[in-house]
Amino acid sequence: MLARMFLVAALCSVASLLLVSCGGDDEAAALKPAKGGRFYGGTFRMNEVQEIRTLDPARLNDAPSHHVVHQIGELLFDFDSTLKLVPELAESCDISADGLTYTYHLRKGVLFQDSPCFPNGQGREMKASDVKYCFDRMLDSREGGLGSSYFGDKVVGAQAYFDATGSNGAKPIPPEGVSGFKAVDDYTFSITLKSPFGAFKNYVALGMCYIYPKEAVQHFGKDFYRNLVGTGPFILTRFQKDQGITLKRNPKYWGKDEFGNQLPYLDAITWNFIKDERQQITEFTSGHLDEAYRIPTEFFRNVIDENGKVTPAYAQYHIFTVPALSTQFYGMLVTSDLFKDRRVRQAFNYAIDREKIIKYVLQGQAAGPAVHGLVPPSMPGYDVASIKGYSYDPAKAQALMAEAGYPGGKGFPPVTIQLNSGGGRNLLVAQAIQSMLTSELGVKVDVKILEWPQHQELLENGKAPLYRLGWIADYPDPENFLNLFYGKTIPPTGPSQINSMRYANPEFDALFEKALATTNDSIRYRLYRDAEQIAVNDAPMMFIYNDMDYRLVQPYVKGYGGGNAMDRRDLREVWFDYGNK
Repeated sequence: MLARMFLVAALCSVASLLLVSCGGDDEAAALKPAKGGRFYGGTFRMNEVQEIRTLDPARLNDAPSHHVVHQIGELLFDFDSTLKLVPELAESCDISADGLTYTYHLRKGVLFQDSPCFPNGQGREMKASDVKYCFDRMLDSREGGLGSSYFGDKVVGAQAYFDATGSNGAKPIPPEGVSGFKAVDDYTFSITLKSPFGAFKNYVALGMCYIYPKEAVQHFGKDFYRNLVGTGPFILTRFQKDQGITLKRNPKYWGKDEFGNQLPYLDAITWNFIKDERQQITEFTSGHLDEAYRIPTEFFRNVIDENGKVTPAYAQYHIFTVPALSTQFYGMLVTSDLFKDRRVRQAFNYAIDREKIIKYVLQGQAAGPAVHGLVPPSMPGYDVASIKGYSYDPAKAQALMAEAGYPGGKGFPPVTIQLNSGGGRNLLVAQAIQSMLTSELGVKVDVKILEWPQHQELLENGKAPLYRLGWIADYPDPENFLNLFYGKTIPPTGPSQINSMRYANPEFDALFEKALATTNDSIRYRLYRDAEQIAVNDAPMMFIYNDMDYRLVQPYVKGYGGGNAMDRRDLREVWFDYGNK
């Protein structure tokens, strides 16, 4: 306790000095002018408190890894700062009248980054056959592709290909790959669905859909996960696990800004892996980082006051706030002896005082309590308030436990909360939940901290009865959250990446499937709400709070924008100006 108090005091002292060690004459002299008052040059220094799991898009399903991949690779379409779907590698998309065929017209002249995987190390032009290869590969069981949960039941031939590649030769693998993915010609790629699906327009912007060349996969083999080659503004030059990542400017990048400057402006991007958020902000205020994502919970009021205003000590920095399209929750494995009884799961939800957690544990650093379910209030066009969720009601929680046969917690086995390392706030929240469950329900609760890869492996394989997780939207449609409840995403064997609670309710599935087939947004959203209410009533998870993303950025950083509600940060137009802070 004494050491912790000392560290917090030291942080306050550092902040009060208003240190900025960057932006001196040497740094300013190294910048080169560009049109429109911009400058080329500089290295943008970032940090991740969690480990980078993989840079292989086919296996990409965690936010820290996505932060890096997003600077190296590109998608057919991506989301801008307002979550609007915008063209990237595709210039346009045509959707057939029956809603079954999506035809993408690709941008010409886009080159893959230079890499040893190519003859003479020179990147070649990206073609529709590359898009076909990448989309097939994410449905290839042999490659560990994660695409079946999203595309398997929607794209013609997708599930058949996934099953065949995982059959160890028992089923013939279609030589054409996924029949619903077609390279029509060099610059045209099409996707054919089995039935209309209103949210499918967003699917090509999923994290697993970044485009890369077959040559890179073949050349790097099992090390491709740390040797990604893409078409994006930055080239991967170094990936040392738990030590650092370095990207350098792609001099052949196709993109230009509004003034005709070739992008990107920055010379490089680096990532450190400082696991403690308090140390991260110390490095930031000392001028050793250009961005600090999230503010240490116990230090939050030193930066943001109770009225939501920036304190004078931090007025020099850019502070970006975005109500995130994300929800923090604790999954309960419904197939386990601990949580097979719905009454127990409901009792755990009623025992949590979410308002207290936000006020005293998070110091206000949240968008609000998740009292209406899983889909966050920042979801465009979705009536979150119509979902009846869980407020703090200890009497009801205790009654439910008694009804389930555990009055006062007697006879209920000890529970372990499993969470990942690297997030100081996650531990503080877990400790608060631990205390509340013990106090209100009489349940013995322990906390176990694991590195992110091990944490994710155990929960996906059904070996973590109670675990902390957060879901950041892959695209702005309620389906992306409600898919976590879809029983048909649970595989017969092996890991369940999406529905890690292994929750299955035929009534939810039927409504959800009806919504998926509905192209009218207002009708589809009403069906989503009805389906979500069923899942919320069954309580396969403890809904805790919705995120508010805070980022501190150095004053000389321009063109940053703060990212969007899905935590996608595009650094291609970031530039430094040391003379105008």
